[in-house]
Amino acid sequence: MARDSRESQLIELKDTVRQLNETIRSLNETIAAANRREEEHLQREQVLQEQVDYLTKKLFGKSSEKRDDFEGQMSLFNEAEAVQTPADPAEEEFVTVEKHARKKSTMADRIAGLPVQKVYLDVPEGERVCGVCGTPLERIGEEFVRREIELVKPSIKVIEYYSVSYGCPACKENAEVPHIVKGRDGHPHVLHGMASAGTVAWVMYQKYINCLPLYRQERDFKAMGAEISRGTIANWIIKNANEFFAPLCDYFQRKLVAGKYAMADETPVQVLKELNRRAETKSFMWVFRSGEFDPEQVVLFHYSETRAGETAKDFLDGFGGYLMTDGYGGYNKLKKCTRTSCWAHVRRYLIDAIPAGKQYDYSQPAVQGLALVDKLFALEKKVLEKKGVTFDAVKEWRTEKEKPVLDAFFKWLDEQKAVKGSRLDKALTYVRNRRPYLTTYLEDGGCSFSNNTSERSCKAFVTGRKNWLFADTPGGAKASALVYSVVETAKANGVDIYLYLKYLLTKCPTDQTSDDELEKLSPWNDECKAELEKMYLQRQKEIFDAM
Repeated sequence: MARDSRESQLIELKDTVRQLNETIRSLNETIAAANRREEEHLQREQVLQEQVDYLTKKLFGKSSEKRDDFEGQMSLFNEAEAVQTPADPAEEEFVTVEKHARKKSTMADRIAGLPVQKVYLDVPEGERVCGVCGTPLERIGEEFVRREIELVKPSIKVIEYYSVSYGCPACKENAEVPHIVKGRDGHPHVLHGMASAGTVAWVMYQKYINCLPLYRQERDFKAMGAEISRGTIANWIIKNANEFFAPLCDYFQRKLVAGKYAMADETPVQVLKELNRRAETKSFMWVFRSGEFDPEQVVLFHYSETRAGETAKDFLDGFGGYLMTDGYGGYNKLKKCTRTSCWAHVRRYLIDAIPAGKQYDYSQPAVQGLALVDKLFALEKKVLEKKGVTFDAVKEWRTEKEKPVLDAFFKWLDEQKAVKGSRLDKALTYVRNRRPYLTTYLEDGGCSFSNNTSERSCKAFVTGRKNWLFADTPGGAKASALVYSVVETAKANGVDIYLYLKYLLTKCPTDQTSDDELEKLSPWNDECKAELEKMYLQRQKEIFDAM
């Protein structure tokens, strides 16, 4: 009996232990689930805080991507270069361009190219007598008093052309048909309106360089005494651009496609009256340009209703060189060319992934990756500053100096794990998706390391868009693309933009103009530059004569 009682108690105790173990296991699972939920909440909070910090920086922070270096603080990857003994210049592979401290320019230096008018502050004739003895005074010299910059307000005038006729008096009496000769200047008398080449060039310059909307130009014309509507000004721009700039831009496009290097970018534009589309629908302005180091710089803008990659494919049809772009996947449509990807975009993603206040904390993964990318930029800057460097030498430098840094960067990339949805996760995903295109620049020394050059070209359009906001019609957007192409190509080749616009509108190239003639009208052509120099000197003479 007692034995049965003890066995019953033992069985009860075993059941109790089993229940307690199940309870403990259930509680442990509940605690683990709670810990996982807490971890997920913390990660979510971290991601949201990163987003708040990122948006706050975008809204209130500085726009520059350059980091501030504090005195006495060296970069983790530049310490060896900072403390090493300077090498013998004779041992350097290239000759480094000497850098001198830039001399601070004076106002006199900055206005040295302007015409000068001397105004003499003379003594009145009645006072040119000695106040002591009454002897007439003699001029003994002059003394500089001050210098002023006088701005002559733009003015407008109407020029009427008359053709002078000459007739032969003998033929008038004796011949069946009188012989008459009329004077001609060889230039078109009408550029789709009454405006002269200089006037059309000026309104283009004001809108596409000074970002002055047409309604403000209309107001300026009225202030100068001419009632010229913005619709008339728009017609001057659109019709002349379509007829005289389109042939030249087509020629530039053929040269770009035939080249070895190209760069591309795109930005939104709003066009109000597109067929079967709402006014709020987003369209795009594309920019395609020649390589960063090409001697003949071509910059072309192209309007499209969409951002589809077919636009880039059609525009660059036949291009088989190296194409530098950002990370947009639409450029994958181009199969014949070799893609290179922009390291500046990689750097921006890493900068955005650095937590607030941790810019110099090298325990942060994003700071480590950024230090390696900055090392690559420093090496690029160093080789491009060398005098007489060739593409082959640049390729050799990149293989020897930059490839080890690239290997270290991608090793760092493979080791990284980030919270899903965080800024670091987005940066790592961006780099991993473009990894095949980030090393192709090593293949050719003429390839660019970043897409900053085409972005600077695109910035001219973005700055203008902030002022005129939108295009009214697709025709206006296409004309703007043509004018921006001419303007930015002139700027990239270092010629006077206004004079170049005026020069083209004087020459009036058409679709019948041969490529040889179009080449002579290109801003890199020596003959074109000589003509622009004559126009500049003539303008300076006219300003001086008007004084």
